[in-house]
Amino acid sequence: MLAPTQIQVTHAYRHLYRGLLKAVQYSKPARYTALDQLRKSFRNEDPTTFDQVKIDTTLEFLKGAAQETGLEHKILRNLLLVKYWQKHQSLPRRDWRGTAKDMKNTALVNYELTLAMLNKSLGLCLR
Repeated sequence: MLAPTQIQVTHAYRHLYRGLLKAVQYSKPARYTALDQLRKSFRNEDPTTFDQVKIDTTLEFLKGAAQETGLEHKILRNLLLVKYWQKHQSLPRRDWRGTAKDMKNTALVNYELTLAMLNKSLGLCLR
């Protein structure tokens, strides 16, 4: 598999960002969370993992989320809400003790596994 050119990566980033903005209807907390996730993915991932087919199916998913508030929109909204609260609850506001901390960690592990299975079964690249 050949490494993608810089133009391909830039176009993929721009198309995904534009699709995300339309899918979240430019709402403020969601668009900033989506931008942070997209930036992190493109900066930290190995360029050899670039897959145009997955990007195309993700763009179709985002297009479906933008057209109507159906299942795609609800999935995307919930993914962004989880990422938003992960970022803001990681601040040291109160001490998590015992089982509450374990439940939170277990829920996050299950969330990551579910997201990985969704990506694998639909051929998406959601984070």
